[in-house]
Amino acid sequence: MTEKALILDDKAMSRAINRISYEIVERNKGVEDLCIIGILSRGMELAQRIACKIRQVEGKSVPVGCLDITPYRDDGRQGAADHSCIPFDIGDKRVVLVDDVIYTGRSVRAAIDALMAIGRPRCIQLAVLVDRGHRELPIRADFIGKNLPTSREENVRVFVRERDGEDKVVIVS
Repeated sequence: MTEKALILDDKAMSRAINRISYEIVERNKGVEDLCIIGILSRGMELAQRIACKIRQVEGKSVPVGCLDITPYRDDGRQGAADHSCIPFDIGDKRVVLVDDVIYTGRSVRAAIDALMAIGRPRCIQLAVLVDRGHRELPIRADFIGKNLPTSREENVRVFVRERDGEDKVVIVS
């Protein structure tokens, strides 16, 4: 794949994560009964960063978990081992689901199914670093780092330093 355009560099990515963190606290009027769950793989790293920023701002820790949606996908990959790690009860909690990119909405649908199999949260909110449009399902993000109109032929790739050695968002072809 060839990198066509740099969308967010490390500083812009950090600002977007900070903004999302503040918006989560503001909309939820604090962090009471709040938990953050990142979709594997890069949603997990973003979820941890959001939780860290919230801890800095509010002085309280928010539980963080990771969700493997593979067993719940609708593209033939169901039945795979579940690598989720949510070591806390999500029942009656306000869950903020975190993903790197929202595109068709199918991954989010799978994530909601996976969460409902674990427990019954009070509500589920969605935070994404990049919203690239082209929804196939009636799903929208509550917190968005960057709206990025793309063509269906383009791909958006998110790099996180914990996994890739650098922070950036690029369009590739």
